[in-house]
Amino acid sequence: MTQTFKQRFWKFGRWFIGLFFLMLIFRLIYGYVATDVKSGNDYSNNFFSSVGNLRKNYASEKQMMKQDVAQQANIASSQKYEKTATVVSKTSQFEKDLDSIKKITANFEGVIQYEQNTGNKGNRQIQLLIGINPEKFDSFYTKIQNIALVKSTEITKIDKTNEYRQLNARKASLEKNLASLNELKSRSGAIGDYVTLHDKILEIETQMQELGVELGNFDTENEFCSVRFSLYEGAPEKKISFASRMKVALEWTIKYYAVLTITLLGLAVTIFILLLIVDKLKLLKLIAEK
Repeated sequence: MTQTFKQRFWKFGRWFIGLFFLMLIFRLIYGYVATDVKSGNDYSNNFFSSVGNLRKNYASEKQMMKQDVAQQANIASSQKYEKTATVVSKTSQFEKDLDSIKKITANFEGVIQYEQNTGNKGNRQIQLLIGINPEKFDSFYTKIQNIALVKSTEITKIDKTNEYRQLNARKASLEKNLASLNELKSRSGAIGDYVTLHDKILEIETQMQELGVELGNFDTENEFCSVRFSLYEGAPEKKISFASRMKVALEWTIKYYAVLTITLLGLAVTIFILLLIVDKLKLLKLIAEK
């Protein structure tokens, strides 16, 4: 009888012991996951996507293309592309690191094309759009990652060759139309037709000016790659030791395990009493029937 009781007690107790360790492991894993998610979501690298009218930087590189199979001759074709690096960093030495990024930019002959400062001391942030010579882009990108604590990095490269060719084709079409209209302008005609023609010429000239601004971004003398650098001020993050995580997980487990155990025991006692009442009612019913 004693052996049977011990076996039942051990079988019943194993479930409670297993539940305790399951809750402990769950809380320990949650501590690691929650910390990683929090640190990953502190800063957003999408700031510049919400800012309009930013300078567009384009660069070009030579590609060798075959002109004719029969001739087997190679000619150089210029590929236009937009290359952008995004670096998000956190620092507890805001002024020092800000000074460093500006000195590095000057050393690499970069151009700060956009700057925004926000926040009060202790919670400041700065957003910089920096134009860098394509040949110095990789070195500059590597160098600025040594500033502060890097939270995220990203590089994107988009081919803009077709867009550049379309702009040139549109320019050639507008120039042809403008030449034709100017030729008509030299002929005699009604004053109303002359005014309409003048307005049309003015419209095309305006379109050509706007087109010239877009094409100006592709000029070889204005070739840059873009670096979007975000610097956030904040206290340095302390690495949490395993012992600290285990202590927190153990405290949480003991607290909620006690609550869960009491709840389960209370539920079991309630069910037992209800079953006992039901059983008594059945017994009374049987007695009444007799």
